[in-house]
Amino acid sequence: MILDLDNYWLTWSILLTFIGVRYGIISGVFFLWWYMVRREKWSARKIQPKYPTAQDYKRELGYSILTFFIFATIASVIYLPEVRPFTQVHRDVSEIVGSNTVWQVAYWAGAVLLMLIVHDAYFYAMHRLVHHKKLYALIHKVHHISHNPSPWAAFAFHPLEALTEFLIFPLIAFTIPHTIGMIAVWLGFMTLYNAYGHLGFELYPKGFNTHWLGKWVNTSVNHNMHHKYATSNYGLYTLIWDRLFATIHARYDETFEEVAARK
Repeated sequence: MILDLDNYWLTWSILLTFIGVRYGIISGVFFLWWYMVRREKWSARKIQPKYPTAQDYKRELGYSILTFFIFATIASVIYLPEVRPFTQVHRDVSEIVGSNTVWQVAYWAGAVLLMLIVHDAYFYAMHRLVHHKKLYALIHKVHHISHNPSPWAAFAFHPLEALTEFLIFPLIAFTIPHTIGMIAVWLGFMTLYNAYGHLGFELYPKGFNTHWLGKWVNTSVNHNMHHKYATSNYGLYTLIWDRLFATIHARYDETFEEVAARK
């Protein structure tokens, strides 16, 4: 099979721009609002009182940009005309479930939810793996230089980790019937929640961690503790796997309640 390189580089350029702009807008808005505009007003909700340095922001931004080159490279290969027929991508949801509007809406929501569930399970397993002592220094240590992360750290990965992180993309692309719009919503939510996880401020209200639903939802406090201690709290969107496998930090609830109670 001979690939159309002109088409590949065009796709690569579009995806790289889209991924970078999405990250710049979401992480940039988070950073502008909580680290500059509302820095003093929200200071009580800063999980670790100390702020990262300008050098930290530059490092996080630099590694994130490198990550996007890797993400765009993988995604561009998958959606090349020569490869695309082997994926589960469709031009419209009607190709998957027919013309019934109710079924289309239901499938749209269900497919995106399934992507999030699969990604959540994949991330937990992958994350625990890269914390193995034989892999941590090689792959994951770069991300943990940010002991006190900012929203710019959301994608600050070593190239090998960036590759490992994004292997979820072909897994979903080849198994779950979808449209480009569904993929965009999934990855958009992933970027948003990843930036929140690295925000360094807790936005959920007091008592959220013990609410019947909130106790299963990952929080900025939870992930911030992961960066601080690097020994627990491996989840992405949820705490299901951390609670199931007893890898949630023993002081998580105590820390969340202390931060959320600040005035």
